[in-house]
Amino acid sequence: MADLFQPSGPKKKTSPDKGKAEPKGGYTAKDIEVLEGLEPVRRRPGMYIGGTDERAMHHLIAEVLDNAMDEAVAGYATTIEVSLEADDVVVIRDNGRGIPIDPHPKFPKKSALEVIMTTLHSGGKFSDKVYQTSGGLHGVGISVVNALSSELTVEVARDKVAWKQEFSRGLAKGKLTKVGPVNRRGTTVRFMPDVKIFGDTAHFKPATVYRMVRSKAYLFEGVRVRWACDKSLLTGDDTTPAEDELHFENGLADYLTSVLNGRKRLVDTFFDGRADFPDKEGKVEWAICWPDDEDGFVSSYCNTIPTPEGGTHEQGLKAALLRSLKAYAEMTNKKGVGNVSGEDLWGGACMMLSVFVKEPQFQGQTKEKLVSVNAQRLVENVLKDHFDHWLSGHPANADALVETAIARANDRIRKKQDQDMSRKSATKKLRLPGKLTDCTQSNPKGTELFIVEGDSAGGSAKQARRRETQAVLPLRGKILNVASASDDKLRANQELQDLIEAIGCGVRDRYDESKLRYEKIIIMTDADVDGAHIASLLMTFFYRETPDLINNGHLFLALPPLYRLSQRGKTIYAMDDADKERIIASDFDARGKVDVSRFKGLGEMPPSQLKETTMDPNKRTLLKVMLAGDDAKSEQRATAKLVEQLMGRKPEERFKFIQERAQFATAALDI
Repeated sequence: MADLFQPSGPKKKTSPDKGKAEPKGGYTAKDIEVLEGLEPVRRRPGMYIGGTDERAMHHLIAEVLDNAMDEAVAGYATTIEVSLEADDVVVIRDNGRGIPIDPHPKFPKKSALEVIMTTLHSGGKFSDKVYQTSGGLHGVGISVVNALSSELTVEVARDKVAWKQEFSRGLAKGKLTKVGPVNRRGTTVRFMPDVKIFGDTAHFKPATVYRMVRSKAYLFEGVRVRWACDKSLLTGDDTTPAEDELHFENGLADYLTSVLNGRKRLVDTFFDGRADFPDKEGKVEWAICWPDDEDGFVSSYCNTIPTPEGGTHEQGLKAALLRSLKAYAEMTNKKGVGNVSGEDLWGGACMMLSVFVKEPQFQGQTKEKLVSVNAQRLVENVLKDHFDHWLSGHPANADALVETAIARANDRIRKKQDQDMSRKSATKKLRLPGKLTDCTQSNPKGTELFIVEGDSAGGSAKQARRRETQAVLPLRGKILNVASASDDKLRANQELQDLIEAIGCGVRDRYDESKLRYEKIIIMTDADVDGAHIASLLMTFFYRETPDLINNGHLFLALPPLYRLSQRGKTIYAMDDADKERIIASDFDARGKVDVSRFKGLGEMPPSQLKETTMDPNKRTLLKVMLAGDDAKSEQRATAKLVEQLMGRKPEERFKFIQERAQFATAALDI
């Protein structure tokens, strides 16, 4: 078989290099770049902080603040100061041990401080000798901040002596210098983000930075955080304080109290506490309550790092709650608990969870999801014991939770076709269908129902919505095609029954406009072919079952973007490929690279972007679905014929329609 790979004809002996031509395209060893020091960070900042927009720029503050928090959690710092000054200058100071300034053993001509600031994967967090638990794992955080800052100064106070070194764009401007004697200790980092990386339109937002600082104070009760902001940065409508001292003795419970802000609760007592894991493997803090409006959330952290995508620690928490509640219900002979799922228990709860573990494993550099296997076991075992005691010690609250969970399970399993869809009254609480997250406003005027595809998109939409006026109903993929299905199939389809119950006005001859629960019904699907198909199926449903809902102007299509285009801090969203090309050509600098991100689906859009582009009434674009008026019966007949042709029971009609319009598809492909 080796002969198959040999050229035909006689072989000639040649020297290894003689007669060799340079490869086509000029691709040789000299074209191979070797990036040294912090060059990789400046060349590809998105790999380290997730992009170069304003959100990514705020990540720089988080990296420095996390280092200060690690000192506090380790027991060496009690105070952290964060100052936001003019010209996007940030100063973060702690009273911890201070970064070491003695010569590094591997680089004797450099101080340990300079090595940490200018070398990737350097730091004291790769083992448990310096920090038992920490948020920094890869040794890239502070060096990345240095690489992406036009100016950065570090001042270290150790052994009552202050030392100082200045950097610019990742490079030391000079040697470490001795400032003089001081009566303090700790590290001070002052930096300014580089406009060459982030552009001149990206700026730190005082409200965003303050929320970040405040959340860190909640996560560790043993630290005081002093906040200061230049007053010139605070606009007239900005409620961010110019100065504040943040210290919360009750940690997460204090945060939950402030978030609830007087909202009624199903149970009057928080389930909260702190506990150490066995064998000094870390610790956990939690705070959970069940608001009466069932508008809950889950916020979790690992080593003070937010984990918005959850992970194994959240799985452990949820497993502990469900196991413990079922055990209590069985012990107290509550019937129907076997039908209770986790969502029935924590679906409307407000849950805060913070764990500190050794050597945690995250998914990706931005650490949005914890994947440490041992975290689930540790959290589940500790919290189950505590929840067992809490339920036994608060029998009235425990009974209320069990009864609510059983009621939600029964509603989920046995839905009545014609249940009362009136709003919540003083004596009766409405049980809403399926996974509907309702708005809090009782008057339908100004309210909106977003119909989305799947739990992932539903999760993003729930976080992006206006809680007072916007409701969200996730559906599982493509619904039943009512134009080709029998009435029996329609009545048996749970997704459609949930939708009918959610809108509340009934269908066909039972349609009653006065019972419509929302002023706008908005179909919000992905900006792709599958999304268009799902939107077509939903429009067919409303056309067949509730035509007056369309005639009276209640049905809309949301128009989410397909692309996110960014260049040096400037971001524009494009609706489709043609819009993308037009924007790149007309709105961006042709000399610079435009970062193009394609949204795979609404579920992958950050809630802030989904709100900005698709859900915010002040910024979004809606497409109103309309039918011909009563005086245009011929047009109505044409519409009915088209719906039957495209969505009805005769596939040959669809085939004929496609054949007749094949030329338009070909023309579209040629554009």
